[in-house]
Amino acid sequence: MGRGAAAPERREQLEETDVSWCPSWPVTWQRCFHLTRMHLDEGGTLPTTAGEVVREGEDLGRWVKSVRLGWDQLPGVQQWMCEQVLGIEPAGEDEKPKPRPSQADKWAMHLAAARRYYEREGHLRVPRKHVETITMGGADSEDQEQRDFRLGAWVGNQRSRAATLTPERVEQLSAVGMRWA
Repeated sequence: MGRGAAAPERREQLEETDVSWCPSWPVTWQRCFHLTRMHLDEGGTLPTTAGEVVREGEDLGRWVKSVRLGWDQLPGVQQWMCEQVLGIEPAGEDEKPKPRPSQADKWAMHLAAARRYYEREGHLRVPRKHVETITMGGADSEDQEQRDFRLGAWVGNQRSRAATLTPERVEQLSAVGMRWA
């Protein structure tokens, strides 16, 4: 046992008294929790947006928002503390940001834009500054969105990286009229 460490039986006694006596989470999280609790104890309302309440240099609104959005990553004791002590609830699905597309998803979207261009123009000699707009999403109009792709720059980049592309990607681009030279 290192210098200053609690004996196992003492540690158990402390945890029975208060599970958060020596938390495994960062001190900044604990600090924001206590500052938010103090704010609420003084009659304040739970801050929900960044910049709404700044106390001792900590943006409590930003912290509450991060807790709500990252709820599933919090250990059960932190969830309990936030919910029971502060009244924080997890963010709803409609509040969570959309996941960022993966590199494979981006490739597939650009390839779809290249196919559309090829079907319309009959070639893939895309001007460098050309932007192709395609509709993404399901058949339901609420799920659809218009996305712009800098297709000319993308095609040029793929052409210059031909030696490093996978054979599958070379084949996919060749199928939509890519001229490699």
